[in-house]
Amino acid sequence: MAEPDVIIEHPNRDSATSKSTRAVVILLLLVTAALMAIILAGGWSEMAGYAAATIAFIIIDLVFAYYVARWNRGVLPVAAGLAIIIAIYAAIAMPGWFDRDASGFAESSIPADILGILCAVLIPVQVLLIGFAMRGFNQAWNVEVERYTDAPPHAPQTA
Repeated sequence: MAEPDVIIEHPNRDSATSKSTRAVVILLLLVTAALMAIILAGGWSEMAGYAAATIAFIIIDLVFAYYVARWNRGVLPVAAGLAIIIAIYAAIAMPGWFDRDASGFAESSIPADILGILCAVLIPVQVLLIGFAMRGFNQAWNVEVERYTDAPPHAPQTA
């Protein structure tokens, strides 16, 4: 006897809230990567040894955005954890950029006060990312329901 064809459905991915949460998380990850890239490009010579970590954070955020776009729920808590680290680094770096906006310091390609403002903007973006990533994690995108192709649409499913 032939086995019936099974279709795997993800019912929690069909709701408008799940789709919008996913879109917002992807947007926040891309905004984070863009802000960090601008800060890195504008303050490259002044960032000393932190440039490699910033490049790593940018790449990781882009990889997370790719996986969230593929409905991978597992990266959401990791993205939230990384957002906490990035927010802490931004909070520490922000006063340093504002202090560099004085005479006697080497001029960066983007004015130091602009880089300080970008660090300040990065902090609430990370707070939003933490909130939306945890909201997406609670939406259980990973739930799978098996449906057999030969069953009527509203018939009870048997295993």
